[in-house]
Amino acid sequence: MTAQNINNVIKIAPSIAAGRLLHLGDEIKRLEEAGVDAIHFDVMDGHFVPLLTIGVPFLEQVREATNLHLDVHIMVTNPDDVVDDYLKAGADTLSFHIEAARHAHRLCTRIKQAGRRAGIALNPATHWQNIEFLLPELDQVTIMTVNPGYSRQQHLTSMHPKIREFANFCRAQNYAIDICVDGGVNLGNAGTLAQLGATILVAGGAVFNGGSTVDAVQALRLAAATPPA
Repeated sequence: MTAQNINNVIKIAPSIAAGRLLHLGDEIKRLEEAGVDAIHFDVMDGHFVPLLTIGVPFLEQVREATNLHLDVHIMVTNPDDVVDDYLKAGADTLSFHIEAARHAHRLCTRIKQAGRRAGIALNPATHWQNIEFLLPELDQVTIMTVNPGYSRQQHLTSMHPKIREFANFCRAQNYAIDICVDGGVNLGNAGTLAQLGATILVAGGAVFNGGSTVDAVQALRLAAATPPA
């Protein structure tokens, strides 16, 4: 049975790392004009994942440039040590990887005490049941549909049962948790992901690969709202 979207609303969170970072101000203005729900901010440390990307100083500049919700995803080996830095820099939602955290419950508590939304990200090989006892503390769970570390990877359809199963569990337990899907999201799979139970879609190339950002976001919203054949 197909899970229905828990909140019945699909939020679009373009990954700013896929944009033109030398024209950051222009990219943010285009995202604001497109009416996106959040900017997804990927932090990679070169250890937990292969690449090294943007960090705290960059986030501070983005925070100064926009009032959009900043959905920060830290792919780092030491989330326990750096969570406070990203909270101070302006993260609205802060998601860390359960695979790297030493004290996940404590981290969730610190994020919530700062008045922000607490999130956990799950690598493809990690079952959602690994975080079952943390769910009461969480506002968002990110299900990776690629192995983190590189953009423009092929979407792993093998993760679809995980999304459906987790969405059904949250609905049965009455958990109001956003289910974020990150990895290879595009016009061809957005509708399926929404039907499986996703509430937030992170998109990189589907938004920033040339053309109008406004048109790209509108097309992704329409695709997410259209049930698959």
